[in-house]
Amino acid sequence: MVHSKPFSQACVNNRQPILECIKTVFTEPATILEIGTGTGQHAVYFAAELPHLTWQPSDRPGGADHSLGWIQEADLANIRPPLELDVSLGSWPVDTIDGAYSANTAHIMSWEEVEAMFAGLAKRLIAGGLFCLYGPFNYEGQFTSDSNRQFDHHLRSQAPHMGIRNMDDMLELAGRVRFGLESDFEMPANNRLLVWRKL
Repeated sequence: MVHSKPFSQACVNNRQPILECIKTVFTEPATILEIGTGTGQHAVYFAAELPHLTWQPSDRPGGADHSLGWIQEADLANIRPPLELDVSLGSWPVDTIDGAYSANTAHIMSWEEVEAMFAGLAKRLIAGGLFCLYGPFNYEGQFTSDSNRQFDHHLRSQAPHMGIRNMDDMLELAGRVRFGLESDFEMPANNRLLVWRKL
């Protein structure tokens, strides 16, 4: 079966800056769980550029096949078939994870789902494992740009559970499940790449 290839311009715009960061984070051979694979463009780009990693795509039930067009066309040995993953469920389709990556999910998920994502990773990441989380975040309760303020308003007009998350809340949540903030990379377009380590 041939699957269509959905396209995200944002993935094209941010893939190289993200790659420059994650290649300094995931330096050893490892299996990386991607939460919220979306179109699959990041998965195929990172897997091609980082052949020492095995990339495990995943997306919410009903959305995992969205990435198949890109993944099948790339035909890379180090990308696994995408899994259906509902972060809010106690059971995940993976038991042990070397590392994790997620882009532009924390502001789309409800806060309860963000909490569930961290709790699920805390149970499954190896000791010292790293979780890279990309997207916009607020600092000291303030937007970092007018464009982020407008984006947050747009998100909340679509669904009240969505919105840019505050770093104070993220740090408090991470601390509850024993994750420490290892790095906070400034990225283009007023985004960040947060690297969390399981303590």
